[in-house]
Amino acid sequence: MILAEDTRTSFHLLRHYGIETRLASHHKFNEHKTVERIADQILGGDSIALISDAGTPSISDPGFLLVRTCIEKGVEIECLPGATAFVPALVNSGFPSDRFCFEGFLPQKKGREKKLTELGAEGRTMIFYESPFRLVKLLEQFVAHFGAGRLVAVSRELSKIYEENYRGTCSDALAHFSSKQVKGEIVVVLEGKPNARKAEKDEEEEQ
Repeated sequence: MILAEDTRTSFHLLRHYGIETRLASHHKFNEHKTVERIADQILGGDSIALISDAGTPSISDPGFLLVRTCIEKGVEIECLPGATAFVPALVNSGFPSDRFCFEGFLPQKKGREKKLTELGAEGRTMIFYESPFRLVKLLEQFVAHFGAGRLVAVSRELSKIYEENYRGTCSDALAHFSSKQVKGEIVVVLEGKPNARKAEKDEEEEQ
């Protein structure tokens, strides 16, 4: 069996390659109820795969709960490398990539301001996922919390025909994306606090 985030999307890919394995839905709305049963099925001898619509399972996609449950039950896990949008976005940004923090999607309402405040002192490069409908709001919050001059890179539709990589200050990025209709999948990479990163490096050299 193949578990898919959206069987309608995955069906087209599997049909293209002539794969007729049975599909079943596995998404954020049902994963809590099904992980125990799925792990038991594997223990009973079934071979089950998990795929995402776009990306890698458990990276801002369903999968973490199932993997954890399988490990707890002694089920062997095999993970194959696949597409993960934040990696090319990080490389394309030109920001330091030796250390970074992946924040995924920020809370939409409760806890959002608190999280942004906490990240104000972060010296590592920061990576965020965002909906195209909330990108302008995110950039407005970046200006408010991190300053208009903090550098940011916005990658849109990575690896697709309309791929766009914009680099500039938070205020410039805000002006750029406020003046156009934004579509597609968005990855935002934010420069870490310059002084914080320098202080961290100085401390490492002293040690």
